Amino acid sequence: MVAGLGFFTDAYDIFAISIASTMIGIASKQDYMLSREEELALKMATLVGTLFGQLIFGWLADRVGRKSMYGIELIIMTISTFGQALSGGTTAVSTIGAVVIWRFIMGTGIGGDYPLSAVIVSESVPINIRGRLMTLVVASQGWGNLAAAVTAMVSVYAFKKELSTRDLSQASTSVDRIWRLIVGLGCVPAVIGIYFRFTIPETPRFTMDIERNLKQAEADINTSMSREETNYSAEVVRRVRVPKPTWNDFIRYFSRRENLRILIGVAYSWFAIDVTFYGINLNAMDFLQPIIFRPTSNNSITVYDTLYNASVTNIVASAGSIPGYYATFLLVDCWGRKPIQCMGFIILAILFIITGAASDQLRAPCGAGNVVNDCVPNAGPAGATIVLYTLINFFQNFGPNTTTFIIPGELFPTRYRSTCHGIAGACGKLGATVALATFYAIRRNYPFPNRFLTARLMILAIFMLTGMGTTLWLPETSQKSLEELSNEDQEGFVQGYGHDDGQDDGHVDEHNDGHINGPDTGHDDGRVDGYNDAHNDRHANRENNNVDEYEMAPRTT
Repeated sequence: MVAGLGFFTDAYDIFAISIASTMIGIASKQDYMLSREEELALKMATLVGTLFGQLIFGWLADRVGRKSMYGIELIIMTISTFGQALSGGTTAVSTIGAVVIWRFIMGTGIGGDYPLSAVIVSESVPINIRGRLMTLVVASQGWGNLAAAVTAMVSVYAFKKELSTRDLSQASTSVDRIWRLIVGLGCVPAVIGIYFRFTIPETPRFTMDIERNLKQAEADINTSMSREETNYSAEVVRRVRVPKPTWNDFIRYFSRRENLRILIGVAYSWFAIDVTFYGINLNAMDFLQPIIFRPTSNNSITVYDTLYNASVTNIVASAGSIPGYYATFLLVDCWGRKPIQCMGFIILAILFIITGAASDQLRAPCGAGNVVNDCVPNAGPAGATIVLYTLINFFQNFGPNTTTFIIPGELFPTRYRSTCHGIAGACGKLGATVALATFYAIRRNYPFPNRFLTARLMILAIFMLTGMGTTLWLPETSQKSLEELSNEDQEGFVQGYGHDDGQDDGHVDEHNDGHINGPDTGHDDGRVDGYNDAHNDRHANRENNNVDEYEMAPRTT
């Protein structure tokens, strides 16, 4: 729930701008409309900020800890959301400019939520339900998207009397209040989640692998399993020796071809799906609104009609995507992540090819307020377009939009897991910005962009096929321990846990092979070499306890 609140807020804040951008134009522009450049800036600011946030917070979470950073990103999101809602124009900075800056700052917080939520869940839950719990985190994105659309619809309806006019100058004050309300409400779930994020324990794997405090890690596991306080004495805590996260070790690890190929695989797969996911969902109104609503005369459209129809369009676009998350939830731990991702990419490619081939029949019909050169006389039924759009959304989420979040959170060593998840996610947001910039270029350079719908959809189909290709580079992560998925030899990986005989193990010597060996203490007092000697006992009990294998050493007496 704690991780889900963050993702709910992320999606709400990202997709609320779809309707809010129209309102900002009415409220702050003399011609009551944003330019294409201003609309693009509002949408891209968050995505660019998210890209940087994923890289920065992903790295920091591996350096200073998951718990230390978890909650800071929500504070950033809360402050920046308030900043947007209170933005006003001056002679130096326009309202739109201020909102763009705040949305970039908000994006850094949103970006931090991706790697932190992924690795905290993956490192803290049993192996047999790890995929389902991570899926529930991503599913909160769908509910956040829907909540933004519903909030917009309810807010517009509440001001129906003031908006029931065709005179934009009369409605601008009310519209200004509405967009600030919609955006400002996005900080409510973030505020709720801040307290809980600062009170969760550090993940056991970070405590052991990075802080090298094996007894504390064991205490955290016992506490989470028993829900009772586990007491231990700080005087008997021994610091184990494991590979440290250093630049040389990072280069060593990814100099191995199989490890680098996995990183490229998760990064490009995320890039490919975000080209589609954000390219379509942040432009849902342009794609669906002319199909869903076909007014008989432009003279009959009021401000209320425009904004209410836009809100309903966003609801249709977002509601159709939610079932896909729960289809993944049902199958992710039994069928596997890799088959779901491959299947999703293949079906999406087929759907884009079908939609592109039939684009002339699916384009908006003439007589619905459309430019005659950008419409098709006697166009096909609107239902066909809505069904295809819904299927695309369904298989995005019952497919790569969910699994590209899960898989990087399970791969790689603990000391680089968050960093690599951030790299993969940042590549995804790079794909999203590429998609938005491409849509903008088409609109700007061609007066009738819908005539190029076939080419755009065919390009998306190519991205889906290439994403499926890089998915084949990835290992299946279902029902495997994170130690196994780290692709490192666990023999001799951790040393120095056992009796505290009051002697220091000395400094850590880091060898070129990435393994750490301390100096010889000159005696054998029953000390075990980390969790290696305990591996067999833990492995034998794993199925009985139904707990993720953590390979931790037993207490010694």
